[in-house]
Amino acid sequence: MSATLIYTICTDGSPFRRELLTPWMVATLVDFYINVFAIAVWVAYKEQTWITALLWIVMLVCLGSITTCAYIVVQLFHLSSNDPVQDSLLRETDRVDRKLKIRCSVVMGRILFSVLGCLMFAILVYTLITDGSPFRKEILTPWMNATLVDFYINVIALSVCLVIQFSWIKHGLILKLHVYIFSVMTCVYIVIRLCQLSPDDPPYLVLLDSQRKQVRYLFLYKSTFHYFEVILFQDSRFLKMLTSN
Repeated sequence: MSATLIYTICTDGSPFRRELLTPWMVATLVDFYINVFAIAVWVAYKEQTWITALLWIVMLVCLGSITTCAYIVVQLFHLSSNDPVQDSLLRETDRVDRKLKIRCSVVMGRILFSVLGCLMFAILVYTLITDGSPFRKEILTPWMNATLVDFYINVIALSVCLVIQFSWIKHGLILKLHVYIFSVMTCVYIVIRLCQLSPDDPPYLVLLDSQRKQVRYLFLYKSTFHYFEVILFQDSRFLKMLTSN
């Protein structure tokens, strides 16, 4: 992506030109930034401070998939051998001690990604009606090609996250839908996963498949030399009973 960006700037000049904003370029940019928003939500969750989260998000907006790849590589350097998928997707500690905040996060996530998915679907249909098919040679300008490369690198990153949620039988259909309807599928997937959670569940469970869907509670037994970490599988009724006792 870095090579594509440098080459396009050298051969076609600045991307900030009015004539580049064709209907399909605008639709592609909206599609692109909805996927960027989904990735930015994950980055904001992963980072321990708002300063570093804001810095990564600004870089995501400005550099797109270059930042996505850089951030994923950074996360891969911090993996352990126990559960690399969970380690790469989740924060080091996940506590669910603020129920009101969790409830708002799950409900607001459902609403927000539903609106974004409907918005992108409406833009896609409108552009098809008003500007015709996107499969035309004149649409593929150098900057459109660079935008598509940038877009599909982010799609690959998001597709990996989708793939780990499903059995191999469903992988082909999921990936085809993601490639063909882009950020609409991203939003549909996130909304479906959020709807599978109760309002009391932590929102980060959308990142895990059913086998890894667990909440990490830290019960620290402090003795002279030892701390013990207890991992409890997510069960709202059991956790309520536990906390009441």
